[in-house]
Amino acid sequence: MGDPALPEPTRYLKPEALARLKNLGLAARLVVEGLFAGQHKSPNRGFSIEFAEHRQYTPGIDPRHIDWKVLARRDKYYVKQYEEQTNLRCLLLLDASASMGYRDGGSMTKLEYACFCAASLAYLMQVQHDAFGLITCRERMEHYMPARQGHGHLRMLLERLESLEPRGRTSLPRALHEVAERLGRRALVVVLADLFSTDEGDGAKALIDALSHLRHRKHEVVVLQMLDPSELTFPFGDATQIEDMETNDVITADAEAVRRHYLESLDAYLGAIRSGCLSRGIGYALADTSEPFDRFLGAYLGRRHRLAMSRSA
Repeated sequence: MGDPALPEPTRYLKPEALARLKNLGLAARLVVEGLFAGQHKSPNRGFSIEFAEHRQYTPGIDPRHIDWKVLARRDKYYVKQYEEQTNLRCLLLLDASASMGYRDGGSMTKLEYACFCAASLAYLMQVQHDAFGLITCRERMEHYMPARQGHGHLRMLLERLESLEPRGRTSLPRALHEVAERLGRRALVVVLADLFSTDEGDGAKALIDALSHLRHRKHEVVVLQMLDPSELTFPFGDATQIEDMETNDVITADAEAVRRHYLESLDAYLGAIRSGCLSRGIGYALADTSEPFDRFLGAYLGRRHRLAMSRSA
């Protein structure tokens, strides 16, 4: 990393700049290099999605693995479990339905933003020699690329991301149940979606139940929700007709009344998702698609790091 012919990567971490890049692999590289620069760490020194864990020392364990910094802080012997012993297997699950093609206040669609995030995470795992794969879904699970390692596998994943087009209806809970039944050994499943569904029955409870199915199967689950700025604020004060992107249904209504009802419903829905994820040990972060990638991914990975450290303290 660190090609001297490239400009400073931090100049390209805002979505509007990344949207102009044709090469998704280059975009991912610039994002991840910016993350590493922000942490003042080399990628070869373990800035990780799945940070090293600790367990208490017991007789018979090689004392060379003792974490002396933890000993100094806690006056107890702990052993670091290195990445070689706890190899990460990650599946990136993308919603590619029509609603993900929405863009109004952001510089790119929700699907484009999700693809840049997925590419960045895949690149990061490639740097760490972790296995990564890709699942795409709409009403059901549609494409499954098993988790593997290697530059060739990364290229295939990026090509798949670049070929995605937002279309069709969605039922994320149904797709998640299918994924839970299909996946074998334990993995980290990162869901990148707007969490909107065509089916009226797919509310917050149905979504949390489906995510819990993955947790029941011993998978770690992270939800990265992608929303356009206009979906968070509903700045359509003079709108009298609203069209559903997945069903093409059009309704006519009083704009201010619709806005008030929409924002109240959205706040309740997001609150239910956040609390449901928290109560079930599921990671969650909400991305505004106008937000720079380094800020969104860096903040979330930083929270994971602090949580891992607090558990080992």
